[in-house]
Amino acid sequence: MYTEFHINANALDITFLKNIRAMFKNKPISITIEEEQDETEYLLQSKTNRKMLLESMKQAEKGELIKVNIGKVAKR
Repeated sequence: MYTEFHINANALDITFLKNIRAMFKNKPISITIEEEQDETEYLLQSKTNRKMLLESMKQAEKGELIKVNIGKVAKR
């Protein structure tokens, strides 16, 4: 079984641990901690991405949006 939790570190408490213990009972488990990164922050790290993102934001502010029908795109 694979279960993924997304939680703020400040919300970790004994109740959270007790709930995990109850979910998995006596089964062996593996716990991996990974710090999540904000998607916008990630995109702004690269000069090229930063430029494209900021240009797109300016276009959106001006109302210059592109509407896409996902159903039609997916069929191609």
